[in-house]
Amino acid sequence: MSQSLSKLYIHCIFHVKNNTCLIRPEDENELYAYIGGVLKLSKSIPVQINGTGDHIHVLCIMSKNISLANLLEDIKRNSSRWIKTKDNYYLNFAWQGGYSGYSVSQSKVEVVNRYIENQKEHHKHQTFKEEYLQFLKENGIEYNEEYLWT
Repeated sequence: MSQSLSKLYIHCIFHVKNNTCLIRPEDENELYAYIGGVLKLSKSIPVQINGTGDHIHVLCIMSKNISLANLLEDIKRNSSRWIKTKDNYYLNFAWQGGYSGYSVSQSKVEVVNRYIENQKEHHKHQTFKEEYLQFLKENGIEYNEEYLWT
C-alpha cells in the first residue's frame, strides 16, 4: 500500500484532581472548545466533548500519527495551563494523572455521541465513580482500586 489510512474513534474520560477545583458551568463550553482546538492541532477530529464539573468525556477520531497517551497528555497539559489563565479561581486546577480510553466501533459512534452529549442528565442518576467502574467492567479492564481515585 502506498498510503496509511485509519479511522479510529476513541472515547476518553479524565477527572479533575481530588475534586479540589471543579469546572464552573459558565466555563465549560469555552473549555470544551479549547480541547477541540488541541485535538485539531494533533490532527485528530473532535466529535463530542462534554462532562460535568468534575470530569470530561471526549469522543474523537484519533490521528494515526499520535499515541493515545500523547494525545491525552497534550489535552490535559494544555487545557490545564489554559484554564489557569481564566481567573484566580483556577490557580490550583489540575487533572488527575490517569485517564481511560476506549475504542468505539463505527456502528456505536452515535450511541456514544448521545451518551456524552447527555452527561448532565446522566449524572443526576449515577455518580462519576459508579459510571467509571461500569465502563471498566464493560470493557474488561483490570484495575487496582487503591490507585484508581488518586
